[in-house]
Amino acid sequence: MKTIRLKTQSRTYEIKTGNKLLDSLGRFLKSPCFGQDAYIITNAALKRRYGARLGSALQSAGYSARFFLIPDSETSKSLNIASSVIKDLAAYDKNKRIFIVAFGGGVIGDVAGFIASIYKRGIPFIQIPTTLLAQVDSSIGGKTGVDLEAGKNLIGTFYQPALVLSDVQLLKSLDKRQLRSGLAEVIKYAAIMDAGLFRYLEKNIHRILESDLKAIEYVVGKCAGLKARIVQQDEKEQKGIRTILNFGHTIGHAIEAACCYKRYSHGEAIALGMLVSSDLSYKLGMLGKKAVQRIEKLIIKAGLPVKLNKVNPQSIIRAHYRDKKFIGRKNRFVLLSDIGRCKVRQNISLKAIRESLKKIL
Repeated sequence: MKTIRLKTQSRTYEIKTGNKLLDSLGRFLKSPCFGQDAYIITNAALKRRYGARLGSALQSAGYSARFFLIPDSETSKSLNIASSVIKDLAAYDKNKRIFIVAFGGGVIGDVAGFIASIYKRGIPFIQIPTTLLAQVDSSIGGKTGVDLEAGKNLIGTFYQPALVLSDVQLLKSLDKRQLRSGLAEVIKYAAIMDAGLFRYLEKNIHRILESDLKAIEYVVGKCAGLKARIVQQDEKEQKGIRTILNFGHTIGHAIEAACCYKRYSHGEAIALGMLVSSDLSYKLGMLGKKAVQRIEKLIIKAGLPVKLNKVNPQSIIRAHYRDKKFIGRKNRFVLLSDIGRCKVRQNISLKAIRESLKKIL
């Protein structure tokens, strides 16, 4: 087991990564800040597979447990779903010391964290991510939120969890598409921060796709450490440091919105967004052609898409204007100067963006 201690202005907490951690959950909760009554937000498939184990781990340590199920899709990131959860939570919360458990992928983590941040002006919550994408990225750093038709995560808060417990054994239940989607975020970290990790992926990505838990545990621990390092320096993305974690996301989020969050998974959209950002980096003279080719080759090896089908590029352009990283009318893109090195650039021309989008159409 690897323990990473993340210290921010609002909270210090531990990220624990390893194999077979779920059954030992109770021993990681021995702190008065957690409360005594676990309100577990998850989906039906996860409850069927792991609900008994999770409930037993909590109850054997003296905690009560109640489950609330939400649909397993991006459409769950809505104010309607959040409202229904809060109503049930309020009805249950009588003479209790509630803490929320987000047991699922990025959608559940975002919704559960958002609810924890606004219910009674904030109650403790823990993240137990069950997808590769959530373990390497979304469970860490305190970003919560729900979507609007106008764009992704337009309503949200920064609210740090009290604990992140990433048990790689839970990833055995993932289908190949979910595993590949998580690999997009792993590739992102390697591309922007760690050339050594990028080389590791070039040699070992097949092991991850074959659900080799040792390889998965290595990349989960590595990416969690990289993200913790960035979040500690810039918790609320006010210094421009945390912005680098959005490599591929400006266009990736726009692709998701243009497809109404249905055609492409988050990781698939981010993979396409990384290709656009890599091509922009090359066009602006920042990145060599060989590096662009290595990124594309690795994305292909991961089984992620490199072409965008049946999407109007103008709808992507329109959606990208709603990106939260805009400063006034100026866009911001995370671009690469080398594998493992990146820079944030503002005011990229619409012509250049359109030309790079053409490469993936």
